[in-house]
Amino acid sequence: MSSGDGHQSQALTKPPFTEVQASALVESVFGLKVSKIQPLPSYDDQNFHVCISRAKDTTDGPSEYVLKISNTESSKNADLIEVQSHIIMYLRAAGFPTASVCRTKGDNITSLVSVDSGSEVKSYLVRLLTYLPGRPIAEIPISPQLLYEIGKLAAKLDKTLEKFHHPKLRSLHRENFIWNLKNVPLLEKHLPALGQNQNREIVEQVLQLFKDEVMTKLSHFRE
Repeated sequence: MSSGDGHQSQALTKPPFTEVQASALVESVFGLKVSKIQPLPSYDDQNFHVCISRAKDTTDGPSEYVLKISNTESSKNADLIEVQSHIIMYLRAAGFPTASVCRTKGDNITSLVSVDSGSEVKSYLVRLLTYLPGRPIAEIPISPQLLYEIGKLAAKLDKTLEKFHHPKLRSLHRENFIWNLKNVPLLEKHLPALGQNQNREIVEQVLQLFKDEVMTKLSHFRE
C-alpha cells in the first residue's frame, strides 16, 4: 500500500522471504517440521500455507498452519499484533470459527526475527495460526440468505467484542488508518485509479454522502 509518501511505501513493502526461508522459520521458531509450504495471498504482509509432518506415534494437533510475517513497519507495533492475537483467541473461546494462535518454542505468541540483507538489518514479527479450510466469499454465488448470514455473524461478532478487554487495546486506534471506516474520505486521493466512468461517479456520490450523513454524527457512535 502506498500513500504517495516514499518512506511509507518503502516501509510497507512485503517481506521478501522465500519458501525455504519460511520453512526454516517455522522449524526454528515454532519447532515444527515442514513437509510442504506454499505462498498465500496477502496485502502488505507475507503469508504461507504450511503443512507439517509428524512422527508416526504422534497424531494429536493440527497438521496445517498459516505462517504470517509482518512487514517491517507493522513489526514495530508489537502491541497491535498482540491485541489482534488475543482477539482471535477471545473469539475462538466464545465459539467463533477462528484460527488458533500457536505458541513459539519460548511460549510466546509472536517472535521478532532479524534478517541481515547485507546493507541493513531488518526485523519482522512472525506468528503462526492454524489453517482454516474454506472458500473465499468472492468465489461463492451471492444470495439474500448468504448476505443475511454474513450480517448476522458480523453483528454477533460486534456484540461479543463489546466485552473484550486488554490493557493495550488503544493500539487499535490508529490515526489515518485507511481500513478504519471513519476514514472513508481518505479514499478520495485514489479516485484517479478509476478513470472517468460510471463507477467513479458512484464512488464519488458515496463518499459525499458519507461526509454529509456520517462524518457529522461520528461523535455519537460507539468506537
